[in-house]
Amino acid sequence: MGLIEKIGLSALHRLDPERAHDLSIKALSLGLVPLPDKPFSTPRLQTEIAGLALDNPLGLAAGYDKNARVVAPLMKVGFGFVEVGAATPLPQPGNPRPRLFRLSQDRAIINRFGFNNQGVDAIAQRLASRPVGVPVGLNIGANKTSTDRSADFATVVRKAGETVDFVTVNVSSPNTEKLRDLQGPDALAALLDGVMQARDALSRRPRVFVKIAPDLDPQGLSDLAAVALNAGIDAIIATNTTLSRDGLSDDQAREAGGLSGSPLFQISTHILARLYRETGGRIPLIGVGGITSSDDAWQKIRAGASALQIYSALIYQGFSLTARILQELDARLAAENVTLQELTGSGCDDWL
Repeated sequence: MGLIEKIGLSALHRLDPERAHDLSIKALSLGLVPLPDKPFSTPRLQTEIAGLALDNPLGLAAGYDKNARVVAPLMKVGFGFVEVGAATPLPQPGNPRPRLFRLSQDRAIINRFGFNNQGVDAIAQRLASRPVGVPVGLNIGANKTSTDRSADFATVVRKAGETVDFVTVNVSSPNTEKLRDLQGPDALAALLDGVMQARDALSRRPRVFVKIAPDLDPQGLSDLAAVALNAGIDAIIATNTTLSRDGLSDDQAREAGGLSGSPLFQISTHILARLYRETGGRIPLIGVGGITSSDDAWQKIRAGASALQIYSALIYQGFSLTARILQELDARLAAENVTLQELTGSGCDDWL
């Protein structure tokens, strides 16, 4: 971590977390955040997921750039792909503040934003003018007051699908009441049918991913995997934030919302491995949840991930973490003489 980044993170951590988040977006938009002149990449790190060519397997998870305000600078950080959003059909303010909490002792975050965003029309307009290069996706959700939440997902796809390389159906956020009910097999099958029909009607068709919760029981996970395979989606992202509070020590651990960061690693990696076993490698999996180092990234890939995403760790370690993980991952692949594809799922049983 460079001196400027270290000073910047120290200053941001003295502020209210949501205020700090907004300032970091502003700093990126103004070019005040130090970014690499040339992102780190080697042939060993190049891979493909759902037909998307990636310079490396490490992506940015949704939630940081909710309104697609800084897509261009994020594409220069060194990520293999970038996901923005979540977008809903209509603008909505989300839940009342405070709604973002740093659990510094646990290297974790709790949020209960509730899909706060400026609406799909504004977001799609920004995405339509984004640079080409690094694949960009849009996380999609439903409005809190909607009378037909399933239809909301298809609406966002129709309005924004042609501006991105993939859309992520987010039925796993814990911060919109009863949203997770859409993970049930019948509800999810109907929702995905609507999304796929909306996608197939577009002239430029994005891939369709689904993001799942880490709190599913074995039967729920099995049902979801079957629905996803039957629907023909392109990848599953495992996992979203958790409602669990096991093992936390920070005073703010009692706050309501979804927990992310280091404590999520074990839970989410277990779900990832179970999902890899359920799907038999027939659908690509993107591992997210608690990745803070190259060893964490290695373990996610061994558990079944074809690609990865990070977000919460950046709050504590800055954007330089991206290059550090990739450099160390590349060195380890070389030292152990293994490819990313050979590594994927090779340690699945260790997590079951």
